[in-house]
Amino acid sequence: MHTRLLPLLIVLMAAVLLALGVPLAVSLAGAEQQRVVVDRIDDTARFAALAQFVTEPTGPSGADINERRETLSSELRSYYTVYGIRAGVFYRNDSPMAHAPDDWYLPRTGEVRDAFEEALLSRRSHDPEQVWPWQRRSLVVASPVIRDGDVVAVVVTDSPTGQMRSRILRGWLVIAAGEAAAMLLAVGAALRLTGWVLKPVRVLDATTHDIATGRLKSRVAAAGGPPELRRLARSFNEMADNVESVLEQQRAFVADASHQLRNPLSALLLRIELLALELPEGNEEIASVQAEGKRLAQVLDDLLDLALAEHSEASLQVTDIGALAAERVAAWAPTADSKGVSLTGTCPATTAWADPVALSSALDAVIDNAVKFTPEGETVEVAVASNGGTSTVVVTDNGPGLTEEELARVGDRFWRSGRHQNIKGSGLGLSITRALLAAGGGSIAYGRHEPHGLRVTVTVPRNAPAGAAQGLTDR
Repeated sequence: MHTRLLPLLIVLMAAVLLALGVPLAVSLAGAEQQRVVVDRIDDTARFAALAQFVTEPTGPSGADINERRETLSSELRSYYTVYGIRAGVFYRNDSPMAHAPDDWYLPRTGEVRDAFEEALLSRRSHDPEQVWPWQRRSLVVASPVIRDGDVVAVVVTDSPTGQMRSRILRGWLVIAAGEAAAMLLAVGAALRLTGWVLKPVRVLDATTHDIATGRLKSRVAAAGGPPELRRLARSFNEMADNVESVLEQQRAFVADASHQLRNPLSALLLRIELLALELPEGNEEIASVQAEGKRLAQVLDDLLDLALAEHSEASLQVTDIGALAAERVAAWAPTADSKGVSLTGTCPATTAWADPVALSSALDAVIDNAVKFTPEGETVEVAVASNGGTSTVVVTDNGPGLTEEELARVGDRFWRSGRHQNIKGSGLGLSITRALLAAGGGSIAYGRHEPHGLRVTVTVPRNAPAGAAQGLTDR
């Protein structure tokens, strides 16, 4: 969620900054050009005032006119020399009154000609189009020289825009730097904001995972965030308390029922034994009743074991899985030999985090099933391996195996394959195994073993599960 929310906030903030920065950059460019245009208007107005005196002769010899024209030409040359701006005063017939540089004349077409024609209409030329930093254009401003209400000449300036474009570019760089700084601040604020908003969600997700994997006492710790998420965390804790209470009641009921039924069942079996003494030896009915009674006692014992397995907490520690598996293989070897089954183990030393007692019980249940369902003359193999963050104990047999539908149900409580109903068992052994492994962060999986048989994989973590290190420290 963090990786989806953060880019969205960044895109929105970038759009806002662009919406503010682009008009600001355009405004800056327009203001800079307007400043230059106003300056050129002032210059053309001054030159137009000088040109008016040139067009008004005061003597028959025209000496004053030549002197004034020379003054105007000197001003234009100085203007060009200092600022590099071409300027000239041209009569209506395009002939120059004065101009600088000397080789600059009115062109036949272009912006200069358009400005000149517009000034002939007794008004200053329109402001030039905006010049952007990447455009190598000039600014043309033209003002009419009016005498007795008529336009007798036009003052034209043709200004290079290099310095103006440089100033615009520098202003844009300043704006870009400000935008970048604002964006960095916005990203930092977005990180803090998303972290603040999503922290309760991450805590809730971790707690939900802990509860889903069997750590029912996990709760959402108090954290910051919006009031709605804090209220959600409190509601989640209340829900978890209620669920744990209901499950605890169910476990207590199963454990109490199993325990309370054992005494009357034991008394009933004793009475059946006494009754059997009064009947002829080998009576099939009494033998069947005794067998059913023993099976019921086994079911009650398994129910009690299951309730205890689901209720107890794992005592995790670093365990040599290879040595433990080899020990269980050795313990079950006599049983396998009595059935004519070969039980072999490949158990190299490898460590993992596990409850040794719970893992031993789980391996006993798995090896017991494998030996029980493997025909005489076949082999049961136990192999220990490690792969990255997990260690596995794989038990394979060459028995009849299970179908795909049966593999999907194996491990369910009281479930047994229809083909194995005549084999002793309650259908709770693998359920107890799964509960024991889940309490320590482990798991059990089932698959087919080719050409026939079942593969059972017991997996335990090599790294300390969440809360294990803290639990050891607390102890």
